[in-house]
Amino acid sequence: MKATNFKLTRYRWVMLTFYFLITVMVEIHWLSFASISEVAQQHYNVNALQIDLLSLLYMIVFIALSIPASYFIDSYGLKKGLILGAWLTGIFSIVKAFGGTNFTLLIIGQTGLAIAQPFILNSLTKLGALWFPPNERATVAGIGTLAQYLGIVIALAITPFMVNENAAAGFNISKMLWIYGLLTAVSAFFVILFIKDEPEPEKASKTMRISPTNSLKYIFKIREMKLLLVLFFIGLGIFNAVSTCIDQICDNLNMEQTGIVGGAMLIGGIAGALILPILSDKYKKRKPFIVLCMILMLPGLAGLTFFDAFQPMLVSSFIFGFFIMSAGPIAFQYGAEICYPATESMVQGMLLLIGQISGILFVFGLNITGAAIAMIVFLALNSINFFLSLGLKESYGKNQYSASVP
Repeated sequence: MKATNFKLTRYRWVMLTFYFLITVMVEIHWLSFASISEVAQQHYNVNALQIDLLSLLYMIVFIALSIPASYFIDSYGLKKGLILGAWLTGIFSIVKAFGGTNFTLLIIGQTGLAIAQPFILNSLTKLGALWFPPNERATVAGIGTLAQYLGIVIALAITPFMVNENAAAGFNISKMLWIYGLLTAVSAFFVILFIKDEPEPEKASKTMRISPTNSLKYIFKIREMKLLLVLFFIGLGIFNAVSTCIDQICDNLNMEQTGIVGGAMLIGGIAGALILPILSDKYKKRKPFIVLCMILMLPGLAGLTFFDAFQPMLVSSFIFGFFIMSAGPIAFQYGAEICYPATESMVQGMLLLIGQISGILFVFGLNITGAAIAMIVFLALNSINFFLSLGLKESYGKNQYSASVP
């Protein structure tokens, strides 16, 4: 088996920049109605669950398409996978924009964007493997995941200020959708124009890889991957539920305050995704940072559960976001390293898939039991995650995938 042979090029940062851009836009569309649920219900004359469906569609479609999208990326290449995702994102963002006065068109546009999402998100670790050396890959995963968080920040924190008290008349919701739609179409155009497959003239990846189908079988034989799937089932499920139902968790706050609390969680996540993956690469360790995130997100989650006032919830949201959202990129890279020679896209696709399944279950559970009970259950589940994370083994440097440095 040959070690990884990299032809490092500055264009790798161009690739990451355009990946970042399209990811921000596709994630804005995921939660663009989460923090304006009440206004949207009045505008479209629908109930709360129908508005939550706009967010749930992303999770439902991801369950169906995560593995096929990863298979497509691994079989036909990074470029074709991202370009397909970009075409879908650009077209359906405009369809969604026409949904400002038509809920059916809104659903169609959101469904198309949900189909595009796995082709984009599941490309991240493959982008790192093809274009970046091992000692930059957690950083790449952090930057790519940061793009997801930035898109969610904009959706949760900026949308309420775009849709103000006059939204019932319809103008501001339509304007918001067109602004997001046009920006998304432009981003998709740049991806289609500039994304490449691998560095030239020398191919980036000379490592032996097993097929996507065998990768899917192989990852379920690895004990640490099984633990990681449980960690994602709980952790990503909690994050998806809290993000989707932030207005119910903050039911004692007004719409602008709810948006700020949700935004604080994402800002914390952005800070964490900038800091912790870089430290993980610097110290060449994955497990200690995963364990750290599991234990230190608990105080933030507890604050969101038990506090009612705006300022304590704001601080708690930031702490929770910092640690739960910085755990993701490090864990993605951990999974890619521990599951080598399985393909990166298949590993990442499985981790995201399990989190979408739990996200749907947790969102419905929160709507059935109410936010107060659901948040206590989330606290208990997160405590289980901490103890499970202690059973992980370190991944960095355990095979040629993560040990080869140019």
